[in-house]
Amino acid sequence: MKVVYMGTPEFAVPCLETLIYSKHEVVGVFTQPDRKSGRGQKINITPVKAKAIEYNIPIFQPTTLKNEDIIKEIENLNPDLIVVVAYGQILPKDILEIPKHGCINVHASLLPKYRGSGPINWVVINGEKKTGITTMYMDIGLDTGDMLLKEEIEIGEEETAGELHDRLMELGAKVLSKTLELLEKNELNPVPQNNDESSYAPMLTKNLGIIDWSKSAEEIKNLIRGTIPWPTSFTTYNNKVMKIWKSSVIKSDKQYDPGTILKVESDRILVGTGKGILAIEEIQFSGKKRMSVQSYLVGNNIEENTRLGE
Repeated sequence: MKVVYMGTPEFAVPCLETLIYSKHEVVGVFTQPDRKSGRGQKINITPVKAKAIEYNIPIFQPTTLKNEDIIKEIENLNPDLIVVVAYGQILPKDILEIPKHGCINVHASLLPKYRGSGPINWVVINGEKKTGITTMYMDIGLDTGDMLLKEEIEIGEEETAGELHDRLMELGAKVLSKTLELLEKNELNPVPQNNDESSYAPMLTKNLGIIDWSKSAEEIKNLIRGTIPWPTSFTTYNNKVMKIWKSSVIKSDKQYDPGTILKVESDRILVGTGKGILAIEEIQFSGKKRMSVQSYLVGNNIEENTRLGE
């Protein structure tokens, strides 16, 4: 089959590689425009673009797909199928109708749960025990199309969103490969999503990482895990921003003043929460390196009875 591929971040690279190494022909790659970042405003290309350059695949980077010239460009590529993985733009109806085998999306959740752009982070933040990959036919809605294949995995108790991302990235490529095999055999059985069971995983913002100490220690730990590697979770200590990279939960029925440092041990800081105690084990202050609490305490003090977040 002739395939047009649409994807942008690192998550989308293994699926593109799967197509490149298959018997299918990738006739074009669509990815987000190059962005400037950092103090020097260096131009950064997307991971998908870098992979397409490596294999000399034609690259397209429109700012919008709602453009007659872009639609014509895709028509000229004459794809049998469009595969979309974390592209970053909604496909208009005119493009969805171009390929004879439709448009297939690889989504990092067990649909209809966690539709949207942040499913990997939100399953961790919400304390879910499992997630997975769903392939689906695309329609004009946001992740609402008929489901094709699902594969489920368990989420580790200490697993961060970044670690889960890497596992799902590889799983996505495998599920896409199986989906295409069944498509060629005409053995796919699309299943409509139950909208009553749906939930939404919105885009992450930096403020998502602000720790609310009135929440339970378990909820705060999940937030910390779910915001790694970005935006990371943080609080303040003596008016200095303190990122928290690793923590654990100590169960307790006793009521504490939320955010108060109860005890500073050799390798952890015990903080009261709305329910239970959070043991902070790895931190980073602004402009400083990330380090274990044990290493930080070698040359620095953390005062007990101080309240975080003030």
